[in-house]
Amino acid sequence: MTTTQAPQASPGLLARLTKGWFYLSLVGIAVVSLVRIVTDTNDLDSAGTIRAAIIATCPILLAALGGLWAERAGVVNIGLEGQMILGTWGAAFFTYHSESAWVGVLGAALLGLVGGLLHAVATVTFGVDHIVSGVAINLIGAGVATYLAEAVFSDYEGGGPRQLVGLDRPTEITIPGISDAALNLADRHWFFVSDVASVVAALTTRISSLSLFAFALVVFSAWILWRTPFGLRLRSCGENPQAAETLGVNVYFHKYVAVLVSGALAGIGGGFLALVASSGYSANQTGGRGYIGLAAMIFGNWRPGGLLAGALTFGYTDSLRLRDTSAVHALLLLVGLGLLLLAVLRVVRKQIPGAIVMGVAGVAILTWFLSTDSVPREFTVMTPYVTTLFVLALGAQRLRMPAADGKPYRKGSAG
Repeated sequence: MTTTQAPQASPGLLARLTKGWFYLSLVGIAVVSLVRIVTDTNDLDSAGTIRAAIIATCPILLAALGGLWAERAGVVNIGLEGQMILGTWGAAFFTYHSESAWVGVLGAALLGLVGGLLHAVATVTFGVDHIVSGVAINLIGAGVATYLAEAVFSDYEGGGPRQLVGLDRPTEITIPGISDAALNLADRHWFFVSDVASVVAALTTRISSLSLFAFALVVFSAWILWRTPFGLRLRSCGENPQAAETLGVNVYFHKYVAVLVSGALAGIGGGFLALVASSGYSANQTGGRGYIGLAAMIFGNWRPGGLLAGALTFGYTDSLRLRDTSAVHALLLLVGLGLLLLAVLRVVRKQIPGAIVMGVAGVAILTWFLSTDSVPREFTVMTPYVTTLFVLALGAQRLRMPAADGKPYRKGSAG
């Protein structure tokens, strides 16, 4: 049997990527700072806004990460929403009985994993269409969670047929010296310095340990999938399973592992909603975040860093609408300038059609900003969803999904 070797990391490439992200972050913070000062909207990137953005980001990020595992192995998992719903119930049930939030997180992962197992059996073993199976998982997850909540939580203290409150929460971490200094600098509203301080303050003041765990899972997943022999074999199943089979790769095994991990990650995302993002379990509290996670993964071009950017985009816009409508109006200026910068970058890369589309969109949004003093409150509610669709539409030109994603596979088909 031929042994599959893991690709070696290129120090030069890693250094360039790290440097690129660093410079991109600096430019992004500078643009946000400029917009904040011009519009006099300090809530645009205050420590409170960024902290709320982190909380809004994590469930989306975990769902997107689950989608990444499944689709890199060639299985489309649109059942993320149902697996997240199962995770919300699992987190509430296990936390209530153990009085430990981390046991609740394990329970959320277990219930999500069960949803992933159903999807794997249907798609990998029986060859059911991935979309049909995913829709079924979403319906089953919602139905099962509703039934279990009515049957179990009604007899619990703080519970009812549609909710369970008073649950233990994961530990919140504050680093006293750094937190106080960063908050002090953030309140001075200086250009750039205060904006960086706001980010530092959000990361060092009452940040949930489960949030840190979610971001750590992104790094761990990137290492597993791109820096280990197992990850290389798993990704080969999503690119060309027939070729992988000829090299001795157990395609069924890797697909099963990927979909089970996918379900567990989505379940943890649901657990985050019940234990961190809200005061407890409530029926259907996912609010479509499983679908948004799938969109974030596509926006990120099926890569960990990209899906992190997509999840942060949704989380930031979602948190902004909850604070002040003037912040959403300032967001128009931020988006317009960002699109013009991207248009210039496309021109430098000689991608003229994309540059024209982004330039026109940027000018249109800037015109909207300059011709109005506010945005309708109805639009602020739609902001995160409109933003998600917008960035997906603009990024569609550069997307490349795994070649065998969603395609049926049968053992021995390599001929």
